[in-house]
Amino acid sequence: MSESERESDLVSEESEEEIEYKAGAPPAPIIDMQEFRHWTLYRALISEFVATLLFLYITVASVIGYKVQSSADPCDGVGVINGLAWASGGMIFVLVYCNTTISGGHINPAVTFGMMLTRKITVPRCVLYMAAQCLGAIVGTAIVKGTMDQHAYDSNGGGANVVASGYSRGAALAAEIIGTFILVFIVFYSIDPKMRAMDSTIPLLAPLPMGFAVFAVQLATIPITGAGINPARSLGAAVIYNHSNAWDDHWIFWVGPLVGAAAAAVYYHFNPKDAIDDAMDKFEPNPTN
Repeated sequence: MSESERESDLVSEESEEEIEYKAGAPPAPIIDMQEFRHWTLYRALISEFVATLLFLYITVASVIGYKVQSSADPCDGVGVINGLAWASGGMIFVLVYCNTTISGGHINPAVTFGMMLTRKITVPRCVLYMAAQCLGAIVGTAIVKGTMDQHAYDSNGGGANVVASGYSRGAALAAEIIGTFILVFIVFYSIDPKMRAMDSTIPLLAPLPMGFAVFAVQLATIPITGAGINPARSLGAAVIYNHSNAWDDHWIFWVGPLVGAAAAAVYYHFNPKDAIDDAMDKFEPNPTN
């Protein structure tokens, strides 16, 4: 083969690689019955169940622990910033990092719903993920109740999400929508295949902005709703606590996150993808990433 022919083949190969990186993963089918035949689906469901169980255990236990400490001495304990927001954000970082390659590390029905809307997962997988997450949340909260002082658990509302005194249902709904929008949009941007093509460190660092997003949203919404932004988290705490005040406004903690996730999916699809496409034009694909 002549040198000119080898150069021509090299250019052709680079063009094909560039096209592959720009295209990203093809949209998932709406329904794919074949995935039920593969162990990877069931392994992913187990992963989502266990991850959500652990997240709820840490989150609910932190909420109750903080309230017990702050009621005794407002200056004692770890407080809202270090105790609640850091606990939730840190756990999300760790759990997403450990479970991304297994299930995607959703740990949140709102994230799963957004992934389904953007055709990253099928509808059946979305439903099964949500079921596994909700079941894991219930079991995780049950472990908290079974291992914590009963008086502390009951007197602090079982860590359930409720609309705080002084805030309207409209304000609480808006907080859940905006908070979930921020989280789900950052999830989309963090896992974008075109961003992965630009830098091999993206898969490693992707859980970091997700954890910080949860941390920031917690700081903003804890005083309003206790920071739901995760229907499974709200459901698990409400089911185990099972008092009327935990159910009075429970719809807010489903409608808000799902609307926020849908808004993030629409915004991501029609806006930042164009910017990513433009950025990709400035980078050469690296097949070794």
